[in-house]
Amino acid sequence: MSENKIPYKVYLNENEMPTAWYNLRADMVSKPAPLLNPGTGLPLSAEELAPIFCEELVRQELDDETAFFPIPQEILDFYKMYRPSPLVRAYCLEKALGTPAKIYYKFEGNNTSGSHKLNSAIAQAYYAKNQGLKGVTTETGAGQWGTALSMACAYLGLDCKVFMVKVSYEQKPFRREVMRTYGASVTPSPSTETEVGRKILAEHPGTTGSLGCAISEAVEVATKNPGYRYVLGSVLNQVLLHQSIIGLEAKAAFDKIGVKPDIIIGCAGGGSNLGGLIAPFMGEKLRGEADYRFIAVEPASCPSFTRGKFAYDFCDTGMICPLAKMYTLGSGFIPSPNHAGGLRFHGMSPVLSQLYHDGFMEARAVEQTSVFEAAERFARTEGILPAPESSHAIKAAIDEALRCKETGEEKTILFGLTGTGYFDLVAYQKYNDGEMSDYIPTDEDLEKGFAGLPQVPGLE
Repeated sequence: MSENKIPYKVYLNENEMPTAWYNLRADMVSKPAPLLNPGTGLPLSAEELAPIFCEELVRQELDDETAFFPIPQEILDFYKMYRPSPLVRAYCLEKALGTPAKIYYKFEGNNTSGSHKLNSAIAQAYYAKNQGLKGVTTETGAGQWGTALSMACAYLGLDCKVFMVKVSYEQKPFRREVMRTYGASVTPSPSTETEVGRKILAEHPGTTGSLGCAISEAVEVATKNPGYRYVLGSVLNQVLLHQSIIGLEAKAAFDKIGVKPDIIIGCAGGGSNLGGLIAPFMGEKLRGEADYRFIAVEPASCPSFTRGKFAYDFCDTGMICPLAKMYTLGSGFIPSPNHAGGLRFHGMSPVLSQLYHDGFMEARAVEQTSVFEAAERFARTEGILPAPESSHAIKAAIDEALRCKETGEEKTILFGLTGTGYFDLVAYQKYNDGEMSDYIPTDEDLEKGFAGLPQVPGLE
């Protein structure tokens, strides 16, 4: 039996928590395109990535063949504090909708960081500590990743430097203060602390920032300070690998109760939650063992899947990072400041981009007022105040459930509830006060980003 055919149940412990992460790339016939050196246009080697990422994370990033990576015991011990996370049937929401559909959600908000991001944060911090590093640098948008990483670094005694997208830094002071409470330094991005930050500010005075800007600053600081490496909360292969624990747990829970989901829905920004949720289910689909319908839901104000181009692009605005082939709006694209949630990265995970390009997944873009309407509907029925990011998935789940009501189909729907929205109350306030508006970039807006797509030797 080949490694990718080993039943995932082999890797469940007595508490039904996975003891290995699942690498979806091992079952992909069309592998994600390799990261490229922007100067040469050639695939990046482990040696070239080593100054940016931790050594073990580089290995995970580049491995397209190994199906399962054992989770180190120290990480498993940390996971025990909040995992397995609950798979919940939304009985009250079903009743309120009057739908014959069965709706389930995998809830990742039952830890202090309030989101699924902690699953990868503790892994990346562990490998940094194991390598003998002093600390790590990163970016954060809405703040969930920065909060999770600051927690993980505090637990392991690592220094943590966070560049937070300026609009979120200003809109979400309490998320910022949680990071600082855990010992992280938090800087609004773009800043004057880095060369790339100063350049971006000079070219775009008054900019509210983007994840691409913050990534550039974090990478610069990591590469210029000995003993530091850069870590990322989404997009990369290694992050989707760590987040596969979400889908593995969900599949184990469904198998235990003898239920098979028909539709699996996740919000899509960079792809970490969506990729983690769908991983084992998509693996079955790729191997021809089962069929599922997968739906990626993104904001209409940052529509990389639905309106982006499948091309090589920089992962950062400063154009200092490797090139990744993904659905992208261009590294210079900066979402509108009225975009209340996260999901503001200009590109999408190369793994998910390849799957979408090959027709294994659907994508839809939704406007934020409808997202917050769905969020309040969920909160009033299920009793959890959802994060704005998760609420994109809630919106699509409600739409699918109502479609079942019209057709009489008894579909089983699973969506990812990535976290709670208690640090997003400014956005909820704007919605409740009628001050929230919808912004959809024009084709002309998007063309400005596409115009900056790189041209390098050997680029497809």
